[in-house]
Amino acid sequence: MSSRIGEVLSVQLWGESHGPMVGVTLDGLPAGFILDEEALAFFLRRRAARDNDITTSRLENDRPRIVSGLYRGRTTGYPLTALFENEETRSEDYAFLPDNPRPGHADYPASVRSGGFDDLRGGGHHSGRLSLPYAFAGGVAKQILAAAGMEVLARLAAAGDVRDVDLDPAEPDLAGLRAAGGRDIPTINGKAGEAMHAAIRCAKEAGDSLGGLVECVAIGVPAGLGAPYFNGVEAIAASHLFSIPAVKGVEFGSGFMAALKRGSEYNDPYTLVNGHIRTVTNHAGGLLGGLSTGMPVVVRVAFRPTPSIGMEQQTVSLSCKKETKLRVKGRHDPCIAVRAVPVVESAMSLALCDLWLQRRVNTAI
Repeated sequence: MSSRIGEVLSVQLWGESHGPMVGVTLDGLPAGFILDEEALAFFLRRRAARDNDITTSRLENDRPRIVSGLYRGRTTGYPLTALFENEETRSEDYAFLPDNPRPGHADYPASVRSGGFDDLRGGGHHSGRLSLPYAFAGGVAKQILAAAGMEVLARLAAAGDVRDVDLDPAEPDLAGLRAAGGRDIPTINGKAGEAMHAAIRCAKEAGDSLGGLVECVAIGVPAGLGAPYFNGVEAIAASHLFSIPAVKGVEFGSGFMAALKRGSEYNDPYTLVNGHIRTVTNHAGGLLGGLSTGMPVVVRVAFRPTPSIGMEQQTVSLSCKKETKLRVKGRHDPCIAVRAVPVVESAMSLALCDLWLQRRVNTAI
């Protein structure tokens, strides 16, 4: 059973939601890189999104303890490991597991896969709690990319049927995207964020949940990054993005809408802007044949509604082999996508950083 991803820059996640701690080991980092720990802490606070009106009431300090790979503020070039203590668990809320698997959760298939030995409390190793150390890894990758002139930004494009303003994929609103990262509901348009907040709160009060859509843009990505087929930017990025719990769809550029267009509509004509090659439109999302074109890389990620809801749901008793009813307790986000925005940034950053480092040797920066 492996929770590892990456070729040059590898990410190993470990721990369970209600275990003593969760953590991550990053291997393949260049030596000598100055890590801005304050910026990293701010990035992790974005994931926390402590608005208990529409997020979980489980309050953890989410403070990383870096135990290897960093010396005098610089990376050593050896594995960087960060630990996060789990301090506010309520394992009694999950006493019904594993006998009564929760609808929409991995409880049943996980029990089958592990022969009944999986720790399912709070979702165990399948939990969104593991997105915290993953976000730590992504925060490190974001800083490396920034030093190379690349920036990864994301926003909440939709919550349920409430949508934010559209984004021009050829000329994205960078100021709006940066501002979104500082809002409780990370939208470009503040009024759209307020409407999403109201819709999420309404679903929560009804004991229900909402899905959401996160849109991510990477700028400054040089042309030619990636490779055909299995090591293409889409292939590597999609692998990271689909690793985030609750992700059910990923599309680049026009995505599924491309299937409804003609080639004359979809193709992005080339042009020259101040001597630089660009495309007039960006239906391809900055990617052709697995390679970056130099245009903004644009991806949208669909999150399913939170499976843990307050309504009574049907399940089965595995021991008695009969149907039964279950009302899930615990503390859960009524819309996972709100706090997933920096996690999507992390996934895209780790994918691009892995591809970027494949061009380099592991020497001091």
